[in-house]
Amino acid sequence: MSFDITFAIKVFTAMFAIMNPIANVPLFLSLTDGITDADRRKVAWTVLFTVAVGCVVSAAGGAAILGIFGVSVNDFRLAGGVMVFLIALSMLHGTPSSQHAPTVSEAEAMAAAEDVAVYPLSIPLLLGPGAIATLIVLGQTARNTNMALAFAVGLGAFLIVLAISLLGAPYVARYLSPKAVGIARRLMGMILAAIAVQMIVSGIRNAFPALGA
Repeated sequence: MSFDITFAIKVFTAMFAIMNPIANVPLFLSLTDGITDADRRKVAWTVLFTVAVGCVVSAAGGAAILGIFGVSVNDFRLAGGVMVFLIALSMLHGTPSSQHAPTVSEAEAMAAAEDVAVYPLSIPLLLGPGAIATLIVLGQTARNTNMALAFAVGLGAFLIVLAISLLGAPYVARYLSPKAVGIARRLMGMILAAIAVQMIVSGIRNAFPALGA
């Protein structure tokens, strides 16, 4: 099993860009508004556990799940690339994607801290369709190139950053102005767009080998 620092950085960057823990701090605070700091920490840990499990399942078993429906990883790479690109375009315009950040009423968010942790904080705000598609593609790439260790390191590093962002959200929010959030969202959108184009080009080349020549 080889370790490729470049691939690890790519995994970390992709996850950071598409889940954007910094820009999601205000969303986390708004959806947990009105509960105690202790309850907010419980919500944060539940979110982290749900996202971590979802990431591992998507990366390790996503391709097999797709096989049940007769869909190949390359098909999902193309579809996922388009989906990620749409999210990136929305972020570049300074607004969250409707797929990535659906509208949730305050009453639903405050119904119970446990419910908020799973939906909508974990799914689909963080672990949305674009993130799942990216994880499946990167996980398949890691297996094909024997870089599972690099994938694990990159994903683990991202989960640590996500934990810091959520558990430190009340403190981070003091230094995040709306303008800073907007800038971060657009920067992540640029990175996402580049990743999406790479996924689409790779999918097309695999579907039409002659183009690779």
